[in-house]
Amino acid sequence: MANFNLNSTMIRITEQESKYHDIDKMSVMEILKGINAEDKLVPQAVEKALPQIEQLATAVAERMIKGGRLFYIGAGTSGRLGVVDASECPPTFGVSFDRVVGIIAGGDSAIRKAVEFAEDDAQQAWIDLQEYDINENDSLVGLAASGTTPYVIGGLHTARQHGVLTGCIVCNEGGPVVAAADFPVEVVVGPEFLTGSTRMKSGTAQKLVLNMLSTTVMIKLGRVKGNRMVDMQLTNNKLVDRGTQMVMNELNIDQEQAASLLSQYGSVRKAVEASKH
Repeated sequence: MANFNLNSTMIRITEQESKYHDIDKMSVMEILKGINAEDKLVPQAVEKALPQIEQLATAVAERMIKGGRLFYIGAGTSGRLGVVDASECPPTFGVSFDRVVGIIAGGDSAIRKAVEFAEDDAQQAWIDLQEYDINENDSLVGLAASGTTPYVIGGLHTARQHGVLTGCIVCNEGGPVVAAADFPVEVVVGPEFLTGSTRMKSGTAQKLVLNMLSTTVMIKLGRVKGNRMVDMQLTNNKLVDRGTQMVMNELNIDQEQAASLLSQYGSVRKAVEASKH
């Protein structure tokens, strides 16, 4: 196994001490104001990373347009965020469940309950990815707030050797995860309100970038018309009502006609296209 320099002397800003002291003695409002003040810094950090996000989104979209898939790997909070983003793509954009895949160290059980030392196995991510026959047409994005998670480093390193496009979303500059990625995204949000609790600002930053990445890619895949989710899955009454309104607006017809078309064709896009032809 390659040496990933896991004991690097890189500065881990995510592990630096909080600038807030004696928070256990703060009032509820003082705690809330402190957290809110730190949260305000997150979108500013994301904005600085926009050029990196642009490069990653462009590269991923190019491969997915040709039929490739997008994979996320991560551990802990980062892994859970990847699973959430992947799981929301099918209902939001109508893509099949194998187009965007989230994998968390320790397996699906780790989504709810932490699996001890799962993130420390540098070989397991590639083993997990083999279940999906990942190949050179696909893209792999590693999620690691610290930028030093062995599970993510190993997965990216091996994937790159096999011609897979690699990217990452981290909250420290540099480090072995960044070194293993073709298209790194570094969102440096600074020390957490609660020292080392990267589920806070770091997790928020990763969620924002994931929203931007998957939404941009899906738009470029043609899964949005105007500003509407025309391929969304109609899985509850709220979404059926939303879809009905979209068909009404697009075709300038009444609610009863729109609902009938939507029921017949199963999606806003199909209902509109069928009516226009």
